[in-house]
Amino acid sequence: MKTAVVIAALSFALMGASRVRAQEEPKLVPDVVDFSKLLPMLPEAPAGWTADRPDGSTVDAGGFKITNVHRDYKKGTADNAPTTAISILDSAANPDYVAATTAAWTMTTSTPEGYTKALTIDEIPGFETFENEGKHGTLWLMVAKRYVLQIETQGQDAKDLQDWLKRVDLKKLAGVK
Repeated sequence: MKTAVVIAALSFALMGASRVRAQEEPKLVPDVVDFSKLLPMLPEAPAGWTADRPDGSTVDAGGFKITNVHRDYKKGTADNAPTTAISILDSAANPDYVAATTAAWTMTTSTPEGYTKALTIDEIPGFETFENEGKHGTLWLMVAKRYVLQIETQGQDAKDLQDWLKRVDLKKLAGVK
């Protein structure tokens, strides 16, 4: 859940930056969807894994709404067992957040410690990072210019990020209204 809190905090910070402009302009962006519409987008656990109950919320913070859903997955019971966390944030209420987020996804680097890379999957912009130590990876996609899909893995290989991504129906997510 820690990652979901960070995403929400960043979103609230960016919303505050655009608050004055939003008060001066007419509402041109759609409202965020209720979290209950996004919960079904979080996949079930694959064979050999367990999944926590998915959770989510839609919060109205001073006129700005934000929706976030999250689910944690674990393989085995050991303290160092592989884990995955999947989160979806609806950022429709803040086009500034969408622009700032995707603008940062242009850098590609590779070092002995790991890599960062911009990517595009089915014409959807994204970004992926992987740290060799601890086998920690994160993949972000901006689906339908509103949903930030984040997949974070621990104790897994880099290719596992793409395997987890295949479990999320991106076309169905893009159609959620």
